[in-house]
Amino acid sequence: MLIHIRMAYEGGLAWISGKKKSSTPFFFSRANQTRITSPNHSHPTLLRLKPFLTLTLTPHTMRLTRPSRFERLGSIQINELQRVIELDAGSGRSTSSSLTVSRDEFLAIESRMAIVVLCMNEEFRTIESVFSGIPHDCLIVLVSNSNRAQGGYNDRYETEVNILQNFCREADRFAIAVHQKDPGVADAFAAAGAPELVSDDDGLVHSGKGEGMLVGMAVAALMEREYVGFVDADNYIPGSINEYCKSYAAGFHLSRATAEHAMVRVSWSSKPKERNGRLMFDRRGRSSRVVNEWLNNLLQEFSGYGTDCITTGNAGEHAMTMSLALKLRMASGFAVEPYEYLYLLEQMGDLDHHHHQNHINHTRLDDDNNSDTLSDASSPISPSSMSQLLSPPASPVRLGSSSNSSSSSSSRSSSRNSSLGRNGSRQQHASVQIHQIETRNPHLHDNKGDEHVSDMRAQALHMLYHSPMTPAPMKAALRKWMEDEGVLAVGGEVPRERVYPALGELDMARLAGLLGGESVRRMVGGFP
Repeated sequence: MLIHIRMAYEGGLAWISGKKKSSTPFFFSRANQTRITSPNHSHPTLLRLKPFLTLTLTPHTMRLTRPSRFERLGSIQINELQRVIELDAGSGRSTSSSLTVSRDEFLAIESRMAIVVLCMNEEFRTIESVFSGIPHDCLIVLVSNSNRAQGGYNDRYETEVNILQNFCREADRFAIAVHQKDPGVADAFAAAGAPELVSDDDGLVHSGKGEGMLVGMAVAALMEREYVGFVDADNYIPGSINEYCKSYAAGFHLSRATAEHAMVRVSWSSKPKERNGRLMFDRRGRSSRVVNEWLNNLLQEFSGYGTDCITTGNAGEHAMTMSLALKLRMASGFAVEPYEYLYLLEQMGDLDHHHHQNHINHTRLDDDNNSDTLSDASSPISPSSMSQLLSPPASPVRLGSSSNSSSSSSSRSSSRNSSLGRNGSRQQHASVQIHQIETRNPHLHDNKGDEHVSDMRAQALHMLYHSPMTPAPMKAALRKWMEDEGVLAVGGEVPRERVYPALGELDMARLAGLLGGESVRRMVGGFP
């Protein structure tokens, strides 16, 4: 029998509905359900934690294969596909060919992880089932871009919020909801240094998956989460949602001792499709097959060796450490997932170490004279200063509070790993471990149609075409492929997708001060 200490919420954070100026944060004590008004009304009171003893008879674990091969470019290590062997390995231990992650190790990650649920006009019962699959100790952040009808019965977002409120009440947990098109969200990001995120047409945040992810990441960062993961709200199988989140936590646990930054990308084992009256379980999606092949071709351009290492180029289900999320630039729409690979390779791949016929003038991660880097971004907030800014009582920065960010503008991340520089001297790099994990549950979601698949594929290839890493012969081949497949008009100009600044380049203190009020909805278990 294993006795271990867990941290549980002593109370919860709530928000009085009403006008922004009259909104007052307060704290509920679950012991007697009395309301305790926050002594500082300028910001919400953080969830207080109380330790208690829990008896565990069987320490449940997950078992995964060990990654034996990887592609290494500069400070990036892309591990080959790992597989989930057992969803519940009981009290099993790691072996020479497998790794186990225990319940306590899961809890250590999940209690510091936010799961961003991206939603756009999904079926309400499907949304609720997605919530049910997210591990209890994770923070749920719903980012919706669903249709709104002010004052009417067709406001889907209000219904989604009600569903989340009821779920939190029944499950006794905490969640946050925000609408991507909320005017307050657009104003906050524009004032914080990301006007590119806002459309000139309506003054609201652009529609798109990448944009929704950026909003969700910002909320997770301001809520002091160390890890952030993403799932889509159209997934019909809550068990697969749970497995994705567990895979995120497993990947982060395995990376803790080997890398400063980590990313976990899910490759689902099958995608059920109905064909000729039969249910067929395809191994790869139509978009994934194409994007993965082109990304692997790019790796071959620099290593000289053929590879099929990348299997998650279009992985919508993925997660990253907040230290990486703060420094990663995001692309618009469906280009966001493959661009994460491209941006990391451009910034950290040390591609000039590899033989190539075209010299590539890429920005090195360790160039202190360039602010557009991952290891030393000249930003108003770094991972270390983020925790200081958001931890009471050192600073009043919270969602919905205001703060002078000038003192934080010079904060920099100092934790780095040493690696050999281009000229043979020792230089400083931050390392990134990318884990790719194949899950067991089939991936079954709403069928968005052929146009959706075509858009995903096209936006990914647009980013690859315009990448400074892509050599001219590969660009020509890529253009021909797009023309042959009807993705691009013959002789047409390849569109450029939008790229947004990293969160670490923004004034996060200002963002926290403006991203509050009625723009962000907070829900606490047991209370409306």
